[in-house]
Amino acid sequence: MSDAFEKITLRQLQIFLAVVEHRSFVGAAAQLALTPPAVSMQMSRLSEFLDAPLFERDGRSIQLTAVATALVPYAERMTEALQEACSVIDGLQGRLDHLVRVAMVTTSRNFGPHLLQEFGRQHPEIQIETTIANRETVIDLLQAGTVDLALMGRPPQTIEVEATPFAPHPYVLIGHPEHPLADKKHVSRQELTNFKFLAREPGSGTRMLHDYYFTSHSVSLPQLYVVMDSNENIKQAVMANMGLAFISAHTIALECQANKLRILRAEDMPAMREWFTVTPKGKRLRPAAEAFRSFVLHEGPAFMREFFGNLPKELLRA
Repeated sequence: MSDAFEKITLRQLQIFLAVVEHRSFVGAAAQLALTPPAVSMQMSRLSEFLDAPLFERDGRSIQLTAVATALVPYAERMTEALQEACSVIDGLQGRLDHLVRVAMVTTSRNFGPHLLQEFGRQHPEIQIETTIANRETVIDLLQAGTVDLALMGRPPQTIEVEATPFAPHPYVLIGHPEHPLADKKHVSRQELTNFKFLAREPGSGTRMLHDYYFTSHSVSLPQLYVVMDSNENIKQAVMANMGLAFISAHTIALECQANKLRILRAEDMPAMREWFTVTPKGKRLRPAAEAFRSFVLHEGPAFMREFFGNLPKELLRA
C-alpha cells in the first residue's frame, strides 16, 4: 500500500462515499450518473490500492468492512476540503459573490419568504436560492455544503454548527373551538394525556417539543392519533377536531383570528424558543451569504416584531 497515495483519486473517494451512503453500487451509480459496472471497477481499484477489502455482500445490500469504516471520515474530509477550495476560488473570481443559498425548515415558511423578499429589495444585485424542507433535509443540506446557511428553530446536534438566535419563537397548544378543553382556564399536563394528539414526524423540532413537554415532568406521552409531515396538515386536522397539537405560534395567526383554532391555556405554555441562523462550523461565507446573515441578525428582530405585530395576544401569553 506504499504507493496508494499516488494512485488513489478524489473521484474514487467520491464514488466510495456514494456507495457508503446507498449501501449499493446501483444507488451510487444513479446518484453519480455512472453505470454500476463503472462503480464496481473503481471500488475494486480502490480496494486494490489499499490492499484491503472495503465491502461485503449482505443479500441485496453491502456492508462496510472495518477498513471502509475507518476510511469514511478521511474521505469526507478530503472531498469537503476540495469543495470548499473550489467555492473560495469561485468567490475570488466573482462567480459566486452575488449568490446566497438559504435553507429553511417548513415552520418558517410563514415568514421566511417575506424576510428574503425584504433582503432582496435592499440588495437587488444578489441572487437568492431557497429551499424549504423538513428539519432532517435542512441538516443534510448543511452537512453536504449545498446551502450557505439555514433558518431553523433548533440547531442540530448531529453536526458541528455555529448558531446565532435572532428572534423569539413561541410554541402553543391548539385545539378546535368546540374541544372540551378549549375554554378551560388551566389545563394540566396529566389531564392532556386523556386526549388524542396530532404530531409531526420523529426528529422534527415540533415533535421534540411535544415529547419533551411530557417526559421532562415524568408524564406519560398521550396517544398519538396520527403523525403528519407538515404543520399545514396538522392545522387542518385540528380544525376538523381530530385532536390537539403543539405548533409554532408563527403558523396559526389567521386561523386564530378566524376562530378556526383555539389556543389552550396549558400548563407551562407557551413554550418560548428562538429562531436561529445556522452555518456549518468553520465555514467561510461568501460576501452575499455574509450579507444575508448580517441582515437577518441586525434587521431580523425588528422585521419579526413588525411582521407578527398583529398576532392575537394569547399567542404570546396563554
